[in-house]
Amino acid sequence: MTTAAQDKRPERTVTVAATGTVAAEPDLAYVSSGVVSEADTARDALQRNSVAMKKVIDGLKGAGIDAKDIQTVSFNIEPRYQQGKDGRTPQINGYRVVNQVRITARDLAKLGELLDQIVGLGANQAGGISFEVSQAETLKDEARRQAVANAYRRAQLFAEAAGAKVGEVLTIAEDVVDFGPRPMAKGRVAMSAEAVPIERGTQTLEVRVQVTWALQ
Repeated sequence: MTTAAQDKRPERTVTVAATGTVAAEPDLAYVSSGVVSEADTARDALQRNSVAMKKVIDGLKGAGIDAKDIQTVSFNIEPRYQQGKDGRTPQINGYRVVNQVRITARDLAKLGELLDQIVGLGANQAGGISFEVSQAETLKDEARRQAVANAYRRAQLFAEAAGAKVGEVLTIAEDVVDFGPRPMAKGRVAMSAEAVPIERGTQTLEVRVQVTWALQ
């Protein structure tokens, strides 16, 4: 005697992972910059840094950068060392203060001018530049369609090769892949008075899905 569960044939499925991509031009840039100040005492280093950083921030606001687009991302006070008299033990010979902000640039046509302004205002430390597509999530919808279409095409190929047909969709899952803003190099600021040449290029937005179909 057999049970109903034993009589039931195992469900046949095919699972395919596929990707879809779209190219988009970045419309936002994030610029990290700040001021490094040194002095014999921590208080003097902090005072110098505060004065210089206030000039940078006030200048950026005066140049049209909204306050919400200027955010402090790093602040450090650290000792500065030199070789001790015994030649081995390092000794503190001053202090260094680093204050860094991240600026959101919304007009990329003027990004080079913005970098010049930052340097002209007294910033002497650069953390880099990164680009972002603000409407990436909406633009990815076309990539999602492509990914599902690619998965279906491959599922049909596999099914035909196995002598079956693709049936109804059982599951669809999207793998979250966040590449984040595309960064540029970091380092100390060393720029000329001319507008800095910046190329935003394009970004490839990728979506990866995994779809399971029933087989007939």
